[in-house]
Amino acid sequence: MFDGRTHDHRTVKCILTFIAAAAVTLTAHGAEAQADWPQFLGPARNGVADARPLPAGPAAGPKVLWEKQVGRGWSSPVAAGGKTLIFHRVKDREVLECLDSATGKELWRVESETAYQDQFNFDDGPRATPTISRDQVFTLGADGLLTCRKLADGAQVWAVDTRKEFQSDPGYFGMVCSPLVEGKAVIVNLGGKNKSGGAGIIAFDSATGKTLWQTGDHEAGYSSPIAATLDGKRRILSLTRTGLLSLAPESGATDWIYPFRSRTQASVNAATPLVSGDLIFITASYSTGAALLKWGEVKPQEVWRNDETLSSHYMTPVIAGEYLYGIDGRQEMGCSLRCVELKTGKVKWSKEGFGAGTLLLAGTELLVLSETGELIRVAASPEGYKETGRARILDAEVRASGALAGGLYLARDRKKLVCIDLR
Repeated sequence: MFDGRTHDHRTVKCILTFIAAAAVTLTAHGAEAQADWPQFLGPARNGVADARPLPAGPAAGPKVLWEKQVGRGWSSPVAAGGKTLIFHRVKDREVLECLDSATGKELWRVESETAYQDQFNFDDGPRATPTISRDQVFTLGADGLLTCRKLADGAQVWAVDTRKEFQSDPGYFGMVCSPLVEGKAVIVNLGGKNKSGGAGIIAFDSATGKTLWQTGDHEAGYSSPIAATLDGKRRILSLTRTGLLSLAPESGATDWIYPFRSRTQASVNAATPLVSGDLIFITASYSTGAALLKWGEVKPQEVWRNDETLSSHYMTPVIAGEYLYGIDGRQEMGCSLRCVELKTGKVKWSKEGFGAGTLLLAGTELLVLSETGELIRVAASPEGYKETGRARILDAEVRASGALAGGLYLARDRKKLVCIDLR
């Protein structure tokens, strides 16, 4: 280190070379971290990739690096450290596969038995997306098996049968909460019914699987929780079947509950809450609508609420600056891509033709994956709909969200997983 003494030219040169090399290493590690998509809806669980803009696509359309046949389910792909994980069902087995992101080559594969059947015979595969945290990966199967495995080789660290342990209700479509890792806790909205104090939302120790805390008797919705810093405090926000909860992550203590659900019994709350500063956006279909709330310790302040702005069936919108972009409408009844002014709820523009698609934000563009398998690049601008590219990458009936890791776009339909090169 520099200590005030005289150094010769060679010593100084060596020091400067070391500093430059360290800076390059730190920059490379930072870029690698930004390139990961380790959980549902990306690094911050808000559908936003890093701020670097994507290069213009080739006239012939983006290159397909590889594709792989997969089984049933609507679990989304995730990627970290050059590895892609996909969770799906083959016959009577739930399968977690780890692939090389660059080639699609299988690195490891683990399986567990399942007898789950959904009430509508629509799809009996897993819907919850795996979560990668450091050297571990967490999955929640459709029939409630929560597992922790080593990312290196898939070896099981621990497992909890949540339906047996907490009498959690599989609902219409099975257990669908994508696990949230906050500190040493793995948090899931299970809708359990047993034990004093309730088991609606439960935190497990990420190292051992032991219960850290459990709270409430709230039925599980189809939304996954998020962690956010609000007024200087870390908080868990979870949209259950009955409303939005604000919780302390270290204890599960409830700050407040904001009622938010349809009057129709056969309905779901599926979109994940979004946070911008001290504002929280939630949305649902079935005549429920959308609401923008200002967080408070005792209760939230309602900024606006209606069923005309952006009522999403199951897709989580994204926030880009002062605007929301998302799919409005119920899947069976027609949907449109919309741009909405966040603080007022005013619709800036609306465009049909995407079905109940999904989207993410990459730099200044939206990557919209339509329900029929088209990947469409759209400028994230309130000035109007501007399409910058379009290519079919999957077949019809796409429900899972895509992932963007290091310029590689990963998406799946009912039968295959594709990796698209957007670099």
